[in-house]
Amino acid sequence: MNEENRKYIWKYIQKTGDHLLNKLPEHPNHPNGRNPYAHVALKVKTKFGKSYKDLPDYDLDIIIHYLELIKKEEG
Repeated sequence: MNEENRKYIWKYIQKTGDHLLNKLPEHPNHPNGRNPYAHVALKVKTKFGKSYKDLPDYDLDIIIHYLELIKKEEG
């Protein structure tokens, strides 16, 4: 993915994380609370098989759609 799209997706991940802030369920592995930004980035990596940075530019709309689904399902 080119630099411009990487920055755009990262900002979208941050917005999604902002939306999930203090909404993720507690987990014993995270006694101080969960990091919603890492959670969202990991969900993208799990769904697409690689980091958002390594995805092709033509997947931009698909990634954004997935981030919107995360906000609806988890927020």
